[in-house]
Amino acid sequence: MTTRKILIAGNWKMNLNVSEASLLVHGLDKQIANHHSLEIVLGPSFLSLQSLNLEINHTKFKLASQNGYPIDEGHYTGEISFAMQRGLVDYAIIGHSSRRIYFNETLDDVKNKVKAAIRNDIKPILCIGETKQERLDKETKQVLHDQLVSALYDLTAEEVSRVVIAYEPIWAISTFDGEPSNPDDMQRELAYIRKQLADLYGQAVADDTRILYGGTVDDMNATSYLALNDCDGVLVGAASLSIDKFSKIVSKAYDYSLTKGKKDD
Repeated sequence: MTTRKILIAGNWKMNLNVSEASLLVHGLDKQIANHHSLEIVLGPSFLSLQSLNLEINHTKFKLASQNGYPIDEGHYTGEISFAMQRGLVDYAIIGHSSRRIYFNETLDDVKNKVKAAIRNDIKPILCIGETKQERLDKETKQVLHDQLVSALYDLTAEEVSRVVIAYEPIWAISTFDGEPSNPDDMQRELAYIRKQLADLYGQAVADDTRILYGGTVDDMNATSYLALNDCDGVLVGAASLSIDKFSKIVSKAYDYSLTKGKKDD
């Protein structure tokens, strides 16, 4: 029986001002119970992180940034380093498809950000996934291998144990006019990611690493992904901006956690 705690993460992307973010958290706090068998992570904009850090119930919610600069300090006008986020967030979303596509983040960029986050005691949520064309060309495994191996390059097994992997098939993301994925097909990709971790860092690390699914998750399909053998949670986009939808995802995740024997403390 797995001991991996289910993680539900919401990526708010470039949405909500500080007041709107506060109202969303207030609403979520009223709707979501304090489930110790789940870890709930909220990813607001940089502008809202400080105020939400003071507002949230830290036993119920954790915060994640959506990005960071890999050098700790210096003359990089306008950038926000992971060192500046230390103590403010528990997680950082790194390598998200939006960053790779719109901002041309390379494999080296992602690798350096992962190392910087870990160096500053921030747990990376590393996003990896293939495009529609790569999938049609049967390059999925190669893409996942390259993105995973490069991002974790030169990390120790202990450092890798702090990383959460989010499989984010770009072809299934609504932002990019994606098409719904078949959960059974996604288990194959999740299992491949875990096998790569085992090959690189040993079975114990692979068994302890949480792997999320992040291809257009909402309250209607979340349970079907959580039921997959190698799925330990979901990375939610648009639905995380809805109090009703995100709360239902959390509730369904909690109900499912009970079937896996992960009862509240």
